[in-house]
Amino acid sequence: MALSIDERERFLAQPHVAALSVAAGADRGPLTVPIWYQYSPGGEAWILTQSTGRKTGLIEAAGRFSLMVQRVEPTVRYVSVEGPVTRTVPMTDALLAELAHRYLPEEKAGPFMEISKSEHGDQVVIFMRPERWFSSDLGAF
Repeated sequence: MALSIDERERFLAQPHVAALSVAAGADRGPLTVPIWYQYSPGGEAWILTQSTGRKTGLIEAAGRFSLMVQRVEPTVRYVSVEGPVTRTVPMTDALLAELAHRYLPEEKAGPFMEISKSEHGDQVVIFMRPERWFSSDLGAF
């Protein structure tokens, strides 16, 4: 059963680990990798990634990407969104903190942020406007 607009937006707003997919060329399947993301109902989704990485280059070339999140309990449920990149900005401490605190307890967010800044090089935040949604709750199995 497809989710309502409110259900799918609230589900995407939860801190799931997403599968990001982006076109990888005419003779290849899409690049699909796990990633942390941020989303608020009615807004844009965004990811944080290295500014010179393969994923960033593919997203720039395609101009769009997809995110898919799922759970298996208490029911099998998923939400997938796809849409155009709306902007890419340099990472800021505020955006890094927002993402770290979304996924990690307070005592681990600070150390994660330090490692991210010292070991991951230049990073960017890529924003996407969800344009196409696919969702379902398949019930309990």
